[in-house]
Amino acid sequence: MQRFGKLALAALATIVSVAGATAADVVTVPTSSPSPIQVPVHDDDASFDWSGFYAGIFGTVQTSEEGDAQYGAGVQAGVNASFDFYLVGAEVAVQGLTGEVGETTYGQILGRAGLIVTDDVAVYAAGGFGMELGAPDEQDYLLGAGVEMSVTDSISLRAQYLHGFPVQDGTGQNQFSIGATYHF
Repeated sequence: MQRFGKLALAALATIVSVAGATAADVVTVPTSSPSPIQVPVHDDDASFDWSGFYAGIFGTVQTSEEGDAQYGAGVQAGVNASFDFYLVGAEVAVQGLTGEVGETTYGQILGRAGLIVTDDVAVYAAGGFGMELGAPDEQDYLLGAGVEMSVTDSISLRAQYLHGFPVQDGTGQNQFSIGATYHF
């Protein structure tokens, strides 16, 4: 019986080694086309340049944790720097809001850091400070994320979400914005 076990173990080792060698062989398939196969070449000049100054416009919806909503539009300006597939930047924005709780102007300063997912798409996290530029005097720490996609050599579209954490007493805010940006 012991001899049978050794023989079975040797047979198993032989099968495993032959199967591994067979699996490693290269399989080739002849083609019937006489024309050469086109291979796409990556052109670095065709990729969107995320670095530099930009300015844009956006529409926004801002809701409080109590359910109050405000709608508005705004402008932003900023600067980005890209390193390989990393993106960092800073931005200032001002928006006018109107709605159930009245009219106000809201300003924010953001830092952005993210990844360039493809030549035309970037995702980022954003954090900073926001404040009402009129009454009521409310200030928030902002934290959120966004995605930006280029549509031409100098124009991109973006969607962004920010949550406002009140500096002092107040209610948190959720801000959703969609906009277009021109890159210089």
